[in-house]
Amino acid sequence: MELVETSEGLSRSYKVSIPAADLQKRLTDRIEEIRPQMNLKGFRPGKVPASHVRKMYGKDLMGEVVQALVQETSAKAIDDSDIRPAGQPEMKMESDMEAVLDGKADLAFQMHVDIMPDFEPVDIAKLKLKKPVAEVSDAEIDERLAQIAESNQQYDKRAKTAKARKDDAVVMDFLGKIDGEAFEGGAAEGHTLVLGSNSFIPGFEDQLIGSKAGDDVEVKVDFPEDYQAENLAGKAAVFEVKVHEVRAPKTPEIDDEFAKGLGLEDLDKLKELVTEQIKSEFGTASRNKAKRALLDELDDKHDFDLPPKMVETEFEQIWQQLQQEMDAGRVADEDKGKSEDDLKKEYRAIAERRVRLGLVLAEIGRVAEIQITENEVQQALINEARNFPGQERQVIEFFQKNEQAMAQLRAPIYEDKVVDHILDVAKVTEETVSKEDLLKEDEA
Repeated sequence: MELVETSEGLSRSYKVSIPAADLQKRLTDRIEEIRPQMNLKGFRPGKVPASHVRKMYGKDLMGEVVQALVQETSAKAIDDSDIRPAGQPEMKMESDMEAVLDGKADLAFQMHVDIMPDFEPVDIAKLKLKKPVAEVSDAEIDERLAQIAESNQQYDKRAKTAKARKDDAVVMDFLGKIDGEAFEGGAAEGHTLVLGSNSFIPGFEDQLIGSKAGDDVEVKVDFPEDYQAENLAGKAAVFEVKVHEVRAPKTPEIDDEFAKGLGLEDLDKLKELVTEQIKSEFGTASRNKAKRALLDELDDKHDFDLPPKMVETEFEQIWQQLQQEMDAGRVADEDKGKSEDDLKKEYRAIAERRVRLGLVLAEIGRVAEIQITENEVQQALINEARNFPGQERQVIEFFQKNEQAMAQLRAPIYEDKVVDHILDVAKVTEETVSKEDLLKEDEA
């Protein structure tokens, strides 16, 4: 085997050449390894001639030999060079693989790998950070209780002569028709609709304003062009509506009875739960602010060469996401009017920051011997699967079979553990701020 190494900055390239004779010897050894276990028709168990095995399975077995040699050679090259890879090596075959598998050509390939930069991370015990915190006020609790009451709004029956207004609820029967024919899914009895909720086809609810109990109303609407049911999209429809009741909204009193209606003991218990919820929200916002300040500090205190492939991969992911946002018409105000070159320059700088911070956090975590437990990974996997109701099993199987996907699942867990470790060790001073300042989004 011949191996030639070249280096440039944080990139390492290796040219590997393995003579066909060596491949044939490996193939012979592999055949002799499996021959005793082979059971083929026409031969006694374990007595299949090597020549027959080579004739029948030689090409497939040579494929196994080549794959094993590539992995073995790349691992040896990394070990012998005493380097720390920054990601998986990239392989580029230079041989005619059909000829190699037929045993007629040498195996030649190139391996490229970026290596971890050599740097000394900052002493985290000397970091000084401010962590904004906010107190939970009585006014905040009252505001949250009012929101809960509004979301549990009740409706009282109005007089038969009362005309429906916006935000009223109407109890009705309806039958929808297109070209005089009723269509599937266009009818219901005793349905309650809140006028102004925009839960029906645009224009439907507006035409019921002013109606009263006992009224028959003919509602004319056009289904949207992008309506989910293709057979209805863009078509004009007429709904025959019978109004049975008009009900006025009534915000419930926030008292013990209201709390009991939510399944709690009393109002004090509801206030306690609301307070804990707000504290949790404030705590999450506080940690996010502290994390952002920490990342800014780490970025400011480290300057070293970055593995080019890592930067390029990160940039491509960011740029692809940006392109999708732009194609959907969602462009940030600060990006409007900028040329593609200017945008690429800015987003490449973001990619470099992300890679730099990722390397710094990884090194701090390595020195601190921070590990991710299997339980933490499993819980993250379950949480991810829950985002796809009805497809949980498929999601879990996808991650279990995809090492790259599992790595992406582990990455934020590891990052959060390293960040928490740094915040525990660094000199962190709490600074009381207003709720508005705590929850205000930072500039990108």
